[in-house]
Order: sequence, then structure tokens, then C-alpha cells
Amino acid sequence: MDNDNAWLADNWAQIRRRVDSACHEAGRDPAEVAILPVSKTFGPDLIRAGVALGMRRFGENKVQEIRDKFAPLEDCDVDWVMIGHLQTNKAKDVARLASEVQSLDRLELAQALDRRLQHEGRAIDVLVQVKTSAEPSKYGLPPEQLAGFLSALRGCDTLRVRGLMTLAIHSTETEEVRGCFRLLRELRDQSVLQGHDVQGLSMGMSGDFPLAIAEGATEVRIGTAIFGKRAYPDSYYWPEAKV
Repeated sequence: MDNDNAWLADNWAQIRRRVDSACHEAGRDPAEVAILPVSKTFGPDLIRAGVALGMRRFGENKVQEIRDKFAPLEDCDVDWVMIGHLQTNKAKDVARLASEVQSLDRLELAQALDRRLQHEGRAIDVLVQVKTSAEPSKYGLPPEQLAGFLSALRGCDTLRVRGLMTLAIHSTETEEVRGCFRLLRELRDQSVLQGHDVQGLSMGMSGDFPLAIAEGATEVRIGTAIFGKRAYPDSYYWPEAKV
């Protein structure tokens, strides 16, 4: 590790300790919770330094960033995870470059991805994004539509549905934030009882991941606590989110 990036190693070690601690406090095994580094706005050199520390999957909010970083980092065997709102007309690039989409929230998008993936001869993991807060800035499938949507996804052979994702409400009220995570877990449990294999729960970010872990997160999406402050405000990439 280059001395110039020693801070990154420190941040990575610290966030791993904090996640482990949150797991222990919740009575959970730390092995049950993965960390997805969110590399939006950060360039290939810093991501390459992350790879040297053992990071392999990176979350991005914009397809353009995945396109820009794919070739310079192709030798690193990185898995790109799309976590931002995805327009249907960008399905072609995602089907070609990404290994996972965590923001699947409508059938039109699922069908577009399925068509492009069939053309590419690939299959990818997907998570269904559910809207668990009333904030108009948040994307996601309404909870009451989840059961029907999961059933419809069975017709998309290239999409391996692995779980659910959400963004909690942007609030200083702990119980409001925790309630969003609790709702997603309850929806997951209901879906499993209905015969859907959706064990994964991607929820929690730099500012609220301990609450998400306490409510059953299997993956937390961490950006700022690993890579530091971004050059652009979060609102440019994901309204009202602190990833």
C-alpha cells in the first residue's frame, strides 16, 4: 500500500471494526454482513488502491461512471454493482458491464435488462428496491406491489433475484430510520414465506448502518466512511442520501 493511501487502509480497517461491533451488539455473526464499498465520484486510482486492500465489489450510482471506470480497471477483475436509479434506456450498458443491480423497481426495467442480458449471453444478480419512506425524493417499488412484482420476475430468466434493497428516511429520529429497515426485513420474511428466495437485505449506509444491522441487513453500502468526502454533493447522485 502506497503511503499516500495509508489513510484508506485505516478507514477500511476502521469500518470493518465498526461493522463487526454493530453485529456483536445486535447478537449477530459479523460473517453474516458484507460491506459494499461505494466508489461513486472517486477515480480508478483510488479504487485500485481499494482492490489492493481486498475490495472486489464496488457500488456506483451512475451508469456513466461504470463505463468510465470499466476499462482502466479491467485487469482488477472488479464486480460493478449498480445501486442508483436506473433508466430503462441504460439497460444495454448495465447488461454488458455490471455484475449486479440493486435498484430494480419496475417491470419495464426488468424486461429491458432481461432482453439485453439474453443478447449478451449473461445473467446477473438483482435486488428489488422497495420504497420504505414517504419522501418524494426516494425511488423504489411500493411495498404493496412487491409480491406481484416478484412473481412477475420469474419470467426473466437472466435475472437472479437475491433480495431487497432500500434507502431509509433522511431523519435524525432513530425510530423513523429503524422503521424503514424493519419494514424491509418484514417484507423479505413475507416474501420468503410466499416461496421467493430473497434472503439478501441491502440496507444501511455510512450514517445509519448500525440500525440496519440490528434489523437484519446482510449488506451495508459504505462510501464516505471508506473513501472520504466527495467532490460533489450526494444530492447530485442520490437525493437526500448519505452513502
